[in-house]
Amino acid sequence: MNDPIPDVLAPAKLGPVTLRNRIVKAATYEGLSKKSLVTDELIEFHVRHAAGGVGMTTVAYCAVAPDGRTDRKQILWTDEALPGLRKLTEAVHAEGAAIAAQIGHAGPVANPKGNGLPAIAPNRHFHATTTSFTRAATRADLERVVQGHAHAGRMAIEAGFDAVEIHLGHNYLASSFLSPKINHRKDEYGGSLANRARLSRDIARAVRDAVGDRIAITAKLNMDDGVPGGFWLDEAIQVARWLEADGSLDALELTAGSSLLNPMYLFKGDAPLHEFAAVMPQPIKLGVKLVGRRFLREYPYEDLYLLKDARQIRAAVKMPLILLGGVTDKAGMDIAMAEGFQFVAMARALLREPDLINRIKDEPDTKSLCIHCNKCMTAIYGGTRCVLVQPM
Repeated sequence: MNDPIPDVLAPAKLGPVTLRNRIVKAATYEGLSKKSLVTDELIEFHVRHAAGGVGMTTVAYCAVAPDGRTDRKQILWTDEALPGLRKLTEAVHAEGAAIAAQIGHAGPVANPKGNGLPAIAPNRHFHATTTSFTRAATRADLERVVQGHAHAGRMAIEAGFDAVEIHLGHNYLASSFLSPKINHRKDEYGGSLANRARLSRDIARAVRDAVGDRIAITAKLNMDDGVPGGFWLDEAIQVARWLEADGSLDALELTAGSSLLNPMYLFKGDAPLHEFAAVMPQPIKLGVKLVGRRFLREYPYEDLYLLKDARQIRAAVKMPLILLGGVTDKAGMDIAMAEGFQFVAMARALLREPDLINRIKDEPDTKSLCIHCNKCMTAIYGGTRCVLVQPM
């Protein structure tokens, strides 16, 4: 006998946490932290989404090491950051929502010039957007990163978070090790899929060992890097099986694309080339104008655009899965529930309308106003928002 299809708007368990519904505000870098600390503006950003009805909002991006930031302003897990993080979690809880912290190391996507530290990657690699070379990570570097994730998990508990989301996607450090296009190592971290997946599994295990069942642990895993020779769905299925067998995670959020090589592959819709060029410093501004179309490619948008690939992960594992990508209305959420996904994650639609979930509760036929122009991506340098809505 088939299990009943869950009501996406009803309470649900995520590991040890009960969410008021199955809708997660996906991690979207807010651009609102300062000196690696929480600001009032960051708190207001997440309070708006909590008050708008989501079950859980996700703070992005909380780096586990100074050299793992894509922006020097990003939050670091330090004692100095704890008071602000506690203020943030308390404010979100006051609105009835749970709150997660996305933890990770950006690896080759990190900004070495802003951080004042070299970026690390599986191998030495030229990063066009920062016009600098990464450094090949040593075993000591990788152990430091693994322990940094464990430390972040412990501090997340102390700060009052309900969950952590481990970043295993978008060719950030763990994802770059998964990718055969980027990872050319000859040691125990390169070559076979088992070796390339070692860092991801070690990180997840370290976080689980550090936090036990005191908070929920999820991970964001690429299904497809979106580049020839990159990490692909058949390998993602096996990695998902290993993560499930390890017992380190309470749920897996499925994503795609490479912030390093093909960022628009995740987002679909318009590629705002001119808007990106306008906010970039020289000489990157000129590079975006001349060859940006090779990097910022356009892909047609459709609702639930990651569902086709995500179905194959769903068929391969029993663990809870979070469907991301083109979830914009109740009809799409219901499809996700009927297909066996336990949660859905939303990003751009909630940037346009933070109160969308409350409106859907009141009127299930409500449609999102998001037009997938992706101009919100260019707002991260001054505070992520829908540029079509006047600032409050």
